[in-house]
Amino acid sequence: MLLLTYSRLSTADPQLQHFIEIESQKQRFQQLVHQMTEVCWEKCMDKPGPKLDSRTEVCFVNCVERFIDTSQFILNRLEQTQRSRGSFSETMSD
Repeated sequence: MLLLTYSRLSTADPQLQHFIEIESQKQRFQQLVHQMTEVCWEKCMDKPGPKLDSRTEVCFVNCVERFIDTSQFILNRLEQTQRSRGSFSETMSD
């Protein structure tokens, strides 16, 4: 019911729609950061201490970079799949 109300409001008010889109993007980004932090912490942190040793720091850097690379790869792949389905659908309707 609440989602239906949001969709009605967002179609009636472009500023509200823009605000909701921005807030949704912020939420997705926060979820991604949380997930990345959790994965890299479990992978790299053996024993928490007052400072990171160089091996742990390198592990975190590599983990974050691989996480970002993987996320970007998945997004690109999904976009390609969506485009190919879109062009397939357009061909079928012609």
